[in-house]
Amino acid sequence: MSLAVVYSRASLGIAAPQVTVEVHLSNGLPAFNMVGLPETSVKESRDRVRSALLNGNFEFPSKHITVNLAPADLPKEGGRFDLAIAIGILAASKQIPAKYLLDHEFLGELALTGEIRPVLGVLPAVLACRDAGRTLLVPRENGPEASLIQDAEVRTAHQLLAVTAWLAGQYELPLPDPQTTDALPDVPDLQDVIGQSQAKRALEIAAAGSHNLLFIGPPGTGKSMLASRLPGILPPLSEQEAQQTAAIHSIGGLTPRAGHWHHRPYRTPHHSASAVALVGGGSHPRPGEISLAHNGVLFLDELPEFERKVLDSLREPLETGHITISRAARQVDFPARFQLIGAMNPSPCGHYGDGQTRSSPDQILRYLGKLSGPFLDRFDLTVEVPLLPKGSLTGKAERGESSQQIRERVLAARERMLSRNGKLNNLLDSREIEDICRLSPQDAEFLENAIQKLGLSIRAWHRILRVSRTIADLAGQPAIGKEHLIEALGYRAMDRLLSRLRSG
Repeated sequence: MSLAVVYSRASLGIAAPQVTVEVHLSNGLPAFNMVGLPETSVKESRDRVRSALLNGNFEFPSKHITVNLAPADLPKEGGRFDLAIAIGILAASKQIPAKYLLDHEFLGELALTGEIRPVLGVLPAVLACRDAGRTLLVPRENGPEASLIQDAEVRTAHQLLAVTAWLAGQYELPLPDPQTTDALPDVPDLQDVIGQSQAKRALEIAAAGSHNLLFIGPPGTGKSMLASRLPGILPPLSEQEAQQTAAIHSIGGLTPRAGHWHHRPYRTPHHSASAVALVGGGSHPRPGEISLAHNGVLFLDELPEFERKVLDSLREPLETGHITISRAARQVDFPARFQLIGAMNPSPCGHYGDGQTRSSPDQILRYLGKLSGPFLDRFDLTVEVPLLPKGSLTGKAERGESSQQIRERVLAARERMLSRNGKLNNLLDSREIEDICRLSPQDAEFLENAIQKLGLSIRAWHRILRVSRTIADLAGQPAIGKEHLIEALGYRAMDRLLSRLRSG
């Protein structure tokens, strides 16, 4: 009887839990049994492994083969364990030495010819293997992705024969091919947008405090252009943020690129997207758009065209910064700390208050009613983006400051927040708001009167204070003043619009 132990990695959310592949050969009728909660795609590996070994001129043992994938309560899926199972059979049958197996981990799907095919979710496995102090062997096609983690021990192979020769000390497997460092994405500049100074100012405040922002305006006023320029005024990702974001993209089948490594993601799903596409899910849970936008921006254009239940599914992730997907066999957590930018028309015909509207107040209220109040409460700023005045296009256009100039102020404001709070202003909880956003008695009374007049909730009170704190940080002021509160209240366009409609 012979026993071999080989290590591999499963995929569970953004984690890559260790899977111990135990292969036992015993006398008896030839059989191949696999235990440890394998799914159908894993059970089929017995045929792939058999053909790969025979086509590699190895002997497939005519014994009773038992393969245990531990831990037994962790569901296993896909062909990612093929290589580890094949290595375990060869080691248990004494066809390759087993002395180096405990220092390595193996990941890859086998073709019938013995070729090693790429798998999804390599980056989380590289990070977990690095922390475990082992060397990870991955398919050659996954090498460029694995090379992003520079302090990890990774080797690549394209054939099972190369792996066995390496374990026997007869061949040296190559390191991952480094990715070609692309130039940073050409992020459009805010100076491309003519006019719209208030919307640009709101975008600057949103970038500084990572606040959610909603643009309201007729078609063609530049709402989408403004949103697409937000990444250009945001700071780059830190190393830890970049690794976490790239790990999510790896699981989602998006290969992280070296040139985009520290660039914040910008996701723009179509309004026909389902709740599963947006928040994630499926029988084998995969990250949705909110997780692919983690540490970046999620832009939802034509907001009322999304299904109401789809938008309402964003309410919890916007507050908690993560999404939990529960299935009968497992529960998976994906991070979802994203900045939401929305854009919408003020009415079904696209216009309101400019003499061009063809919609009645009741029609507009029904149109806006597609967005629930609790969902709208998640926006810290709502800003009107009006049509440009006559002469803006033919005369000398006012383009304002460049993205680089605004970005410098955003970075300075963020440094003030992090040095004072240890976090950005949009993450302040109610107790921290009481301490950090303290108002004078006169200013507190002014804000309370404004809240009551607009009919806003306590959540809106907190959001106005957070925005006021960000405005003060951009101005370099240690305390919130009345001028900061007045500006923050100016970014409540949706509240004013609903108030006008309801008052007739």
